[in-house]
Amino acid sequence: MGLAQYAVIAAGEEWGVLHDGNLNAGYATKEAAFESAVAAASLAIRLGHEVHVSVPGREEAAALTERPT
Repeated sequence: MGLAQYAVIAAGEEWGVLHDGNLNAGYATKEAAFESAVAAASLAIRLGHEVHVSVPGREEAAALTERPT
């Protein structure tokens, strides 16, 4: 089986999950995006895939969502 990778990323004012080059955005919080990624990862595990889930830390997330003034 293959590798399934899920990355929680900032998407403008929202959060999203990047998987296979596709961004599923529209989550109000990083935690909501994480829960979605983990649900998808759970299915991938059942199918026999190796799974990686990444979520930025507070400092990295703040840098990603800062707006230039």
